[in-house]
Amino acid sequence: MRRRRLAPLLAVSITATLAPALATSTAVAAPAATPSTASSSAATDALNRYVKQKPRWKRCEATSPAEFECATIKVPLDYRVPRGKRIDLAISRIKSTAPGKRHGVLFSNPGGPGGQGLYMPLEIQEMLPESVQQKYDLIGFDPRGVGRSSPVSCNLKPKDENWLRPYKEETFDTDVAWARDVANKCKEKAGDTLRHITTRNTARDMDLLRAILGEKKISYVGYSYGTYLGAVYTQLFPGRADRFVLDSAVDPARAWRGMIQWWAEGAEPAFDRWTEWAAERSKKYGLGDTPKQVDRTFWDLVAQADETPIEVEGQPTTGDDIRSGMRGAVFSPEYATEAVVELKKAAAGEPASAEKAAAIAGSQRAGTAGATDAAEVPSDNMMASFWAVVCGDNSAAWSRDPESYRQDAIEDKGRYPLFGDFASSIKPCAFWDTSLEPATKVNNEVGSLVVQNEWDSQTPLPSGQALHADLKGSRMVTVLGGEGHGVYPNGNACTDGTVTDYLLTGKLPARDVTCRATADTNAEARKNQKRDALPGSPLPERAPDRF
Repeated sequence: MRRRRLAPLLAVSITATLAPALATSTAVAAPAATPSTASSSAATDALNRYVKQKPRWKRCEATSPAEFECATIKVPLDYRVPRGKRIDLAISRIKSTAPGKRHGVLFSNPGGPGGQGLYMPLEIQEMLPESVQQKYDLIGFDPRGVGRSSPVSCNLKPKDENWLRPYKEETFDTDVAWARDVANKCKEKAGDTLRHITTRNTARDMDLLRAILGEKKISYVGYSYGTYLGAVYTQLFPGRADRFVLDSAVDPARAWRGMIQWWAEGAEPAFDRWTEWAAERSKKYGLGDTPKQVDRTFWDLVAQADETPIEVEGQPTTGDDIRSGMRGAVFSPEYATEAVVELKKAAAGEPASAEKAAAIAGSQRAGTAGATDAAEVPSDNMMASFWAVVCGDNSAAWSRDPESYRQDAIEDKGRYPLFGDFASSIKPCAFWDTSLEPATKVNNEVGSLVVQNEWDSQTPLPSGQALHADLKGSRMVTVLGGEGHGVYPNGNACTDGTVTDYLLTGKLPARDVTCRATADTNAEARKNQKRDALPGSPLPERAPDRF
């Protein structure tokens, strides 16, 4: 691979680099106080020292490609107090394959919150056409508090990480105690740090990294939670956002309780679509000749499993397990239908395929923490950093009254029978510290490209449409019939071509684009949702309880 020399660090003053973030943070933290000129100057000098860092790049792993390089830089834990505690930010890069055609840097984020992004350049390299790889240095990083970036921990045990709990009157007090206990463990273990593990601060870290790399602007590809991170960056630093691709998008106004509730709301139309799909194929699957009959077949299975768990190859599956698993499965009707067929066989005492039933029966047993590097990363790091962001980004979204969660869970189970009570019941955020800053209101005219499948279990279509509306300068690519979470690339000439052209030219489509999915592209989307780890990489599969 050809190499290029890094451009000299730009002579950028910190006022042009991070002052907007600092000013915003300070104003929120102390609304009644105006920083003096002297203190403002001292903060500027302190941040300037961060910009002068020179990363010491080296091969990331003995097993990884030689061109994949890693380094560690320092960032302020609290941007209001830049002379205070510093934390590590693990960064990585793969240089442009054609220095003469290089446009800039392409940052990336895989989702989460809590997803490790250090190895994203390897994944992006596999995905992008050579023409795009020539344009950019591919830049990855573990967000603050995640992976190798000063990882946080709450000393949580595996039982603590079971957080999507169905509402039951007899277990609600236990669930409240669990939520309070998780919040208390996090405060005791990392309370002073967790308050600064937020999306806004991660966006500030991105801008500091931009300055350290000597770039005037960054381009970006973010998936799921990464779309929110990208949107927050455009809000804080609109003049430094170049070409932004936001794939499978979060609605900023619903961060974060409302986004979890989207899982329940979005599943209901997908369930109705599934009953129609299965009824049209009743001769093959035998679940019912009409949507109503298919619906009855499903809920009869749930009722039976509520009485006595259904066993598939020795694994018991309860009615709550079926509801929880079906929530994600129905976004791919064939996938869901095959799973229900196998559960129906097992319920009748017939041999059934655990592999096919796993779309429903296995999802509740899916790993929550993902893979980690045991030598460096606490086993609960993904969960701890998840709560830090989900609770700390916007504490105002979370009621402090446990009884309000009981009421919401009861009402939403009626509205959204598959998952309403799971989504709306008590969470640790009810007992979390108040956010240091208010939630970011995204409302700007930065050019960006929002990409969205019609049938996405984690960020349903209305969520993507909401982000598109907030980003006034954006265009949206909608994949009609598209199934799965994560679109680009999926082998669809329409979607892949639109995104690739934008990354190559920086020109957005003249108007919003509608593409149509195929069986092959939907299969590719499902594969994206269950990615194998890359060589030397701890990247987890996309989990059914993450963004």
